[in-house]
Amino acid sequence: MIADPDPAGNEAASPGAALTLPPSLAAALRPALPGLVAETIRAIGREVPEYARPLEGPFGAALSRGVQRALERFVDLIEEGGVGTAAAGRDPRSTIYVELGRGEQRAGRSLDSLLGAYRLGARLAWESFVTAAEAAGEEPRALYALAGAIFSYIDAISAESVDGFTQEEARSAGERARRRRALVRALERDDADPGSIADLARDAGWEVPTTLAALVVHGDHDADRLASRLGLDVIAAADGGQVLAFVPDPQAPGRVAQLAAGLPADAPATLGPEVPPSRARESSARAQTALRLLRAGRITGDLPVRADDHLVALLLHGGDATLAVDLAKQALAPLDDLTPAARERTLQTLAAWLDNPGRVQQIAALLDVHPQTVRYRVARLYERFGNVLDDPERRFELALALRVAPETPGNRRVIP
Repeated sequence: MIADPDPAGNEAASPGAALTLPPSLAAALRPALPGLVAETIRAIGREVPEYARPLEGPFGAALSRGVQRALERFVDLIEEGGVGTAAAGRDPRSTIYVELGRGEQRAGRSLDSLLGAYRLGARLAWESFVTAAEAAGEEPRALYALAGAIFSYIDAISAESVDGFTQEEARSAGERARRRRALVRALERDDADPGSIADLARDAGWEVPTTLAALVVHGDHDADRLASRLGLDVIAAADGGQVLAFVPDPQAPGRVAQLAAGLPADAPATLGPEVPPSRARESSARAQTALRLLRAGRITGDLPVRADDHLVALLLHGGDATLAVDLAKQALAPLDDLTPAARERTLQTLAAWLDNPGRVQQIAALLDVHPQTVRYRVARLYERFGNVLDDPERRFELALALRVAPETPGNRRVIP
């Protein structure tokens, strides 16, 4: 009996396991091998659509070698006593079927054609071997066992090719992900070279888009898995407790909604502006700044927060933080001698007055005080600030100071 060789080296009984192939059968089958090999190769090129061409080059040579070795090994197993002692996983010659599976994946084909070629080979082997066995006077029960042994043997070879295909698929996916991560880091460089980007993109299987936007997600996330969830041919790389991704054509209909659906639950995320690939670093820098402000509570919004929806906040808070502190300290110095409560009240009045110049009734409604109280407080402001309140440039400076200083009501949005 021919046992089904398996990668673990175990002997698995073929269908019809009770039937046995006599070792003498090998002598009857071996003379048929040369013609069978040639006919099988011709039939594969003729009947398998994917291989309906001359079987030339490395693949053709490997397939021809595989057909020959498969048939020779099958006859050898019979001659060795019908026991599968040389399991496929331990037979050096069986690596060819693994490599054939790898080759199909590398060529971008499915395994359908290769497995179809194996089945065709099994049918032709059965027909040829039955003729040879009958001519040698073998009993019908031996022919039944021969049929089961052939197809069980082909199943084992097919499994080797499936393993090779799967291994190559995993390797290719890993290599593709590595190249895409390298591409993200290249796009993020200040000195990114368009030619180098094009080369990296080609190697990574990524079509360079006309425009893209940077997406930054806070947290230790698997960048490859996140990119897969985001879809849209997004590429991503993890770095320092966050993931930087680049999203092609970010303004396309439904794009932001799809990004939102793919984000990890409650993970702070910001989307930079749409830019050409040559300016990817600018989009990344703005998204990074927006993420910092989002986490600090200075900006809010549905995730991912669009950086360009908060340009004023980015302008005021996105640079050197000490500038904001110094501006507020200098512009609001006239209030330094007030008590905390008086300072708070005066800042509220100043913010309302700057936002609504001369509109006493509206300011009174905002502050929930009597209009006469507003007039009194404004008079006190003039005592402290003098003509600054009538100078457009200095008024603008005060308005900025109220929005950048952490303790001011304008920054806390006390005044709408």
